[in-house]
Amino acid sequence: MKFLGKACFGMLLAASAMSTPAFAQDDENKVGPFTLSGGVDIVSDYRYRGISLSNEKVEIQPSLTLTHDSGFYVGTWGSGLPNSPLYGKFELDLIAGFSTEVAPGTTIDLNTTYYAYPGHHKGAGPADYVEVIGSLSHDIGPLSATGLVAYAPSQKSLGSEDNLYLNLGLGFGIPNTPVTLNAGLGYTDGSLGTAAADGNYLDWSIGASYSAGPATLSVAYIDTDIKKTGVKADDTLYDPTVVFTLGVAF
Repeated sequence: MKFLGKACFGMLLAASAMSTPAFAQDDENKVGPFTLSGGVDIVSDYRYRGISLSNEKVEIQPSLTLTHDSGFYVGTWGSGLPNSPLYGKFELDLIAGFSTEVAPGTTIDLNTTYYAYPGHHKGAGPADYVEVIGSLSHDIGPLSATGLVAYAPSQKSLGSEDNLYLNLGLGFGIPNTPVTLNAGLGYTDGSLGTAAADGNYLDWSIGASYSAGPATLSVAYIDTDIKKTGVKADDTLYDPTVVFTLGVAF
């Protein structure tokens, strides 16, 4: 579900497993005031805020974003899912937002994301929901920091409750190398945290990525503080894990 323009591309991909594609800078992708960017990721496990949404299986995640020079953008992001009556086999996120640099090295990003599940069975109840997301990032040389706030208001698909998610990510690009180190800490409070006993939990990650042209190989260790109690069949969905991602962007 994923992760929110150039303001939080590197860090939030690992920290919350949800990312809007980074904006392309190549002139060949630009037509007038518009820039088209996108890519495809293959992930060893689709982790969303620390919890596996793919039952620890490999998934393919395409993305596409159209950006205007003003900073406004629209995009879409998708991922395969294990087939279920409620969610079907695919998640499709529709995103509209605005991103701009407010000071040298400081960028804000505001967007609204609609999470859709086209293949869900109507008899299983509502599944789609909307979330408003804001982030602030700042770069100091090779070090970048991003803070994110995501709020989903009360909706039927969320059990008529709301949800708040906070995330802080740090990234460090090792000078003169294609390697970036990153770490993130997130907090969920509300209906999207129902895997935890009280709906409140922390998630964290630490990892690295290696870029070679349009391709990026990433590895991240992801864990949560969700206590392994309750439904035993769901324990593996938030067990600590290492997630590998191979992505190609244009």
